[in-house]
Amino acid sequence: MTRTATDPRTRRPGGSGIVPVLAFAGIVVAVMQTLLVPVIKDLPELLGTSPSNATWVMTSTLLAGAVATPIMGRLGDLYGKRRMLIASLAVMVVGSLIAGFTSELLVMIVGRALQGFAMGAIPLGIGLMRDGLPREKLGSAMALMSSSIGVGGGLALPVAALVAQHTDWHALFFGSAGLGALSILLTLVFVPESPMRAVGTFDVWGALGLSAGLVLFLLPITKGSDWGWTSGTTLGLFGAAAVVLLLWGLMELRVKAPLVDLRTTARPAVLFTNLASIMVGVAFYAVSLVLPQLLQLPTSTGYGLGQSMVVAGLCVAPLGLTMMFTAPVYARISAKYGPKVTLMIGMLIIAVGYGAGLGLMSAAWQTIVIAVVLGAGIGLAYSSLPALIIGAVPASETGAANGLNTLMRSIGTSVSSAVIGMVLANTANQVGGVAVPTMQGFRVSFLIATGAVLLGLVFAAFLPGRKAAANAEKPHLVASSEDAEYGEAASPELVPAGQAAQAGFRGRVLTADGVPVARAKVTLIDRRGRQAGATLSAEGGDYVLTVPSEGAYVLAVTAGGHGPLASGASHPGGVRVVEVDLALPSVVPA
Repeated sequence: MTRTATDPRTRRPGGSGIVPVLAFAGIVVAVMQTLLVPVIKDLPELLGTSPSNATWVMTSTLLAGAVATPIMGRLGDLYGKRRMLIASLAVMVVGSLIAGFTSELLVMIVGRALQGFAMGAIPLGIGLMRDGLPREKLGSAMALMSSSIGVGGGLALPVAALVAQHTDWHALFFGSAGLGALSILLTLVFVPESPMRAVGTFDVWGALGLSAGLVLFLLPITKGSDWGWTSGTTLGLFGAAAVVLLLWGLMELRVKAPLVDLRTTARPAVLFTNLASIMVGVAFYAVSLVLPQLLQLPTSTGYGLGQSMVVAGLCVAPLGLTMMFTAPVYARISAKYGPKVTLMIGMLIIAVGYGAGLGLMSAAWQTIVIAVVLGAGIGLAYSSLPALIIGAVPASETGAANGLNTLMRSIGTSVSSAVIGMVLANTANQVGGVAVPTMQGFRVSFLIATGAVLLGLVFAAFLPGRKAAANAEKPHLVASSEDAEYGEAASPELVPAGQAAQAGFRGRVLTADGVPVARAKVTLIDRRGRQAGATLSAEGGDYVLTVPSEGAYVLAVTAGGHGPLASGASHPGGVRVVEVDLALPSVVPA
């Protein structure tokens, strides 16, 4: 069920440029995340600081991205997703330019934090796709947008390595600024603003509370290996995070228009999707930490593959390319079996990839095989996540809900970085005073990733199936038309489906498989159980119903011998249109 307060304009199908432009924006954001991976070991020397201080260049980006994703998603729901997408990219461009002109640690950290702000572009792009694309194009489009994080990360490694190897490392930031500026221009030209808006105001205190809680939680995760996992600083920050997030949650439950609707988040479809997202994030980042190091270690270690930085990047690049090419595959599988099944298939492929990888680490071509298999699995899993989220939340909460889901993936990658970094450090050998990762550490890392994705499979198993999701919160109600206040009892006035609603409900009647249902009877029932109107759906499944006043209503739909099935919805009053898509079992459209 979808409940959305919108402008009184008709949803218009997006142009052909929306999908590639938004996917490009997602890739640009992901490029920023892996930009410094090829030079990460040289950062202390480049910035004239200690190794522990240099890690803040990476940590600041992670923290800023974690804070930005849910906040920008909510701002997009309230004030326009395209507007906030452009703002996110603009902040990234500014951050890239700041970083490009400095070698000072503090200034570099500021620039990198501003770059991380762009992570909010991913959920905003998914929301724009939901609002502007025809339903038949939405599945593969969201799959591509969701996978863009991995696509950009995979493609950036060899390009960044090539640039860092042959030019000044600051060129990486100028390239990032150029890509961001190009993305802004393409968005202005090809992506229309969504007319859909959430009702309410921005929850400033909720944003501050969530930001504080996330920083307190993620900071010890990313710095725990430097500070010590049992140190007072690490444990104190974890304890403070628990207190702040608990108080934040209690506050959000009392706010009329919260930053994150925790009641919606607690629904099984949302909760288990987010838990599975954390596990997929853990699995995704493990391969990015292991394969580049394995490829670049000298052959004198007995297991290193002795490849250059550029060749190592090229061997890992198929991970992102495969993720990109799985988008149409996801659309076909999901259309037939649903996103839950697709998510589980993806995680099974990831588990197979890591399991096989335990014995495929002796040649460069074997790492390519691992990257391709894992890319296919991660692509399917990532592609399924936004479809599961938007199927469980009102359209007015799409940006915030997908922002939270993107945050869950980021938490997964952060946990993966901390845990696998600790494993590699604790199993390393000292060679000439330098810690060198061992094959044992690489294999344990792969086992951790396998365990994480298998746990994710358990979470996914608890997700509602397609039929259960379609009929969730749709009790079997029979419309009572005995009160003739709105027309004659057994013969309600039928409003033509094509009629424009001045104030009321609008949407489509669809089967559980997304097939439009024509001539389905949609009956409007007020809170007192009286019939307030009725209509028949048009050939495309569209219906329109006006409402006499604001308040809570039930929309009961009957078609093909099925029903009545009912959906609860509320209307805020005024000249507004609330969209409610009504799902029926797989009936044959009339």
